[in-house]
Amino acid sequence: MTVPADVQAARDKLKARFENVRTGGKGTARRTKVVKHQNHGADDKQLQAQLKRLGVNAIPGIEEVNMFKEDGSVIHFSAPKVQASVAANTYVISGHGESKRLEELLPGIINQLGPDNLANLKRLAESFVAAGGDKKEGDKADDDIPDIGENFEEVSKS
Repeated sequence: MTVPADVQAARDKLKARFENVRTGGKGTARRTKVVKHQNHGADDKQLQAQLKRLGVNAIPGIEEVNMFKEDGSVIHFSAPKVQASVAANTYVISGHGESKRLEELLPGIINQLGPDNLANLKRLAESFVAAGGDKKEGDKADDDIPDIGENFEEVSKS
């Protein structure tokens, strides 16, 4: 019994396609699917066990954590969970971290800036002055205060 050529070609193509998914030799079953091992819960448990071994303690009452990077950006954690072990010089900060530019956090972050961030602060100040350099400071001060023709001291004396 002869098999038509197109059927034989299809069988050969199917056979070649499934050759590489065998786990053993010629007579063994094919692997059904690739199993991906996911142990996220176990990883967290192992991490907590190692931290417990180091003797970290939770530090309550920390509202935000800012980590300054060399390129001038800041990793900002809002309401993080902070744990520390002073003896092991280990600090653990967990929570949602956002990468922000220094300009975005500037008014409230000035007291956290150290001498290593002084260059970034100078660069920001120079760019701010360059952006507002068209107007003179005296002109701006005059624009804010309206001109009133009368003297208030004379009016209050009478």
